[in-house]
Amino acid sequence: MRDIEHIRERFPITRRFNFQDHAAVAPLSGPAAEAMIAYAREMSQASYLDGTYYRTADHVRQAVARLINADPDEITFVKNTTEGINYVANGIPFVTGDNVVSNTLEFPANVYPWMHLEQRGVQLKRVADDQGRLPFDRLAAAIDRRTRIVAISAVQWSNGFRIDLTRLGELCQERGVLLLVDAIQALGVHPIDVRKMNIDFLAADGHKWLCGPEGAGLFFCRRELIGHLRPSEIGYLCMKHWFDSNEVRIDLHGDARRFDSGAYNLAGICALGASLNLLLEVGIEEIQKRVKLLTDLLVEGLRRKGWTVHSPRTATEWSGIVTFSSDKCDLAALKRHLRDEFKIVLSRRLGRLRASPHFYNTEEEIAQLVDALPAA
Repeated sequence: MRDIEHIRERFPITRRFNFQDHAAVAPLSGPAAEAMIAYAREMSQASYLDGTYYRTADHVRQAVARLINADPDEITFVKNTTEGINYVANGIPFVTGDNVVSNTLEFPANVYPWMHLEQRGVQLKRVADDQGRLPFDRLAAAIDRRTRIVAISAVQWSNGFRIDLTRLGELCQERGVLLLVDAIQALGVHPIDVRKMNIDFLAADGHKWLCGPEGAGLFFCRRELIGHLRPSEIGYLCMKHWFDSNEVRIDLHGDARRFDSGAYNLAGICALGASLNLLLEVGIEEIQKRVKLLTDLLVEGLRRKGWTVHSPRTATEWSGIVTFSSDKCDLAALKRHLRDEFKIVLSRRLGRLRASPHFYNTEEEIAQLVDALPAA
């Protein structure tokens, strides 16, 4: 990637750590941190009074729409991925006997909202994975005439398996069921096109591959479905006349703002927007190519040293997440050693080490990690 050193200057974490843990909580990009600081400074001087930051939020909404090929009026902000998923789980008019198709790889954020529906007579069907992969035919076979929605992550948190969303979206459209995507482990690395992929709902927080802060995420609802999804929270901000406190009546926005209830996390949204602008400037396709290069180098090095790589690496299944293990090593102790001795930051998940480098990492940082690992 051209100008990698210039890019790294915009990620202050590189001055202290070899950070390869973006699938957990990523460090803020420099522009994101600067945006939060500017917000705090200006708010201390009453900048709120001229409405600047709500206009900024509209610009961020446009950047989100550009990222996923949506329209701005199909986008609103959430405090986390779970909130967006709950908008859908609590907004669809399920009836007893309906079912939701999910799978056994999902992070709990995309399980509990659907599990909670069982008290209303809605069945949660969790398709079994096959050694860390989700066979497409199993997902297809689970969809029946009572299926209302398929809820799935674009990239699985535990091993990085990436689903073919275009193929799945076509299947859902053919079967007449809705598709919700938890995109938190994909946005910022993999291009997602809600039109091409026939995605109906999408939710993601900004604190992983988008390099934004926790508590500032995004929610997409396809325009045709906005009026059919019942808002689960009602407040002043979801009303067309939200600015007029003398007129108290239910008249919801006709766009995705109908899912808002109260004041935005404007500091977080400003930071998210600054980081989004950086990623869009570089280009998501370029970022994807870079992450593929880095993770390929990592997998090659791991296998050379005898480590077992658990992450799928085919052309359609790979992601920025690489999990690996060895029976010869105390992984918890090794994770601490890598951080304390080499300033290399990884995660340990489900009895495996998990690396998740981003586009600003270097080949030298990948080599440092491989060199620091013992032979397995």
